[in-house]
Amino acid sequence: MSGDTIVRVAARGEGVTADGRHAALAAPGDTLTTSGDVIPGPHHQTPPCRHFPTCGGCQLQHLDDAAYAQFVTDRIAGALAAQDLTADIRAPILSPPRTRRRATLHAEPGGGAIRIGFSAAQSHALVDIRECHILRPELFALVAPLRKLLARLGLKRRGDVHMTWSDQGADLLVTARAEGLAAAEAIIAFCQQHAVARFAIDDGLGAETRWEPEPVTITLGGVAVPLPPGSFLQATADGEAALVAAVREAVGGAGMVADLFAGLGTFALALDAKVYAAEAARDAILSLKAASARAGRAVFAEHRDLYRRPLTTAELDRFAAIVLDPPRAGAREQAAALAASQTPVIAYVSCNPSSFARDARMLCEGGYRLDWVQPVGQFRWSTHVELAARFSR
Repeated sequence: MSGDTIVRVAARGEGVTADGRHAALAAPGDTLTTSGDVIPGPHHQTPPCRHFPTCGGCQLQHLDDAAYAQFVTDRIAGALAAQDLTADIRAPILSPPRTRRRATLHAEPGGGAIRIGFSAAQSHALVDIRECHILRPELFALVAPLRKLLARLGLKRRGDVHMTWSDQGADLLVTARAEGLAAAEAIIAFCQQHAVARFAIDDGLGAETRWEPEPVTITLGGVAVPLPPGSFLQATADGEAALVAAVREAVGGAGMVADLFAGLGTFALALDAKVYAAEAARDAILSLKAASARAGRAVFAEHRDLYRRPLTTAELDRFAAIVLDPPRAGAREQAAALAASQTPVIAYVSCNPSSFARDARMLCEGGYRLDWVQPVGQFRWSTHVELAARFSR
């Protein structure tokens, strides 16, 4: 049967032929027939999970590792090309299956039971997961017991279950109501039985810790940092290690570094330098400040919203290197100030190739050179791509 060969995977995960035909769940090397059928090729693997492709937690389980790595590279190259930029794009570093240490599942009552899982692709419908090939096994093992616990708590409407693997074990934050002695006893029994490090409830007024036998921390740069409930954390430990290594390489031996959008200190605590760290999330920056002081690290942490008050050019010029790790929206305002600065080196970490490329063009127009890009695929089998890059004057 004649047809066209799939040559690449587009940003949203569909396969594309050389003449622009699109096909869902197609891999490079597949054949798209004239009738619209997909004939699997050499890079089309059997998806390991029974919930694929219904579950929205993964979009690319049908790609083998070579095709998935190429997708990650192509996402970055395409975003740069849209801004008339090119760069040395290194081989992607991919996180293995079952290594996600941070995820948000959804929970809702229905049919006399509680369903927990990811939303279906392009839908709010919940997929009640019975297996998962991206979560750490220790976190997935809590899903079935959580169904029983939330049923006992009388979950009335859809809520979120934030799961994080901390130094002490599983850290859970559930959006629900849990009032009265019976609810408290059920939570304590659940945590004791399953060795939960912390259990917090958010009933709409913020997180309230119901169980935490010892302070929960996450070790960053060799320092145990207090971990506020629901905090941002790199999705996998090896993904974090890859990004940290790239940032350390980028800044080299710089003695004075500014870490902007510093979070809990993933990069600030990993650098052999005096570090100014700025972060808008109050809980995160207070954790970093306490941890760095206790460890004797040369980190000055400031609570600062870099969208409302980016560092000025005069402030930026004091540093030998800048580390930038903004949210998905990028750092347009801060990039504009950086483009006018004389800072020798910028290490830019991004979770969105498109906003990164926009900011990269601004920096390059200001006189910087994009030296290299290190892709990191820590959201296994998803269309979500991360990277670290080095800019120099």
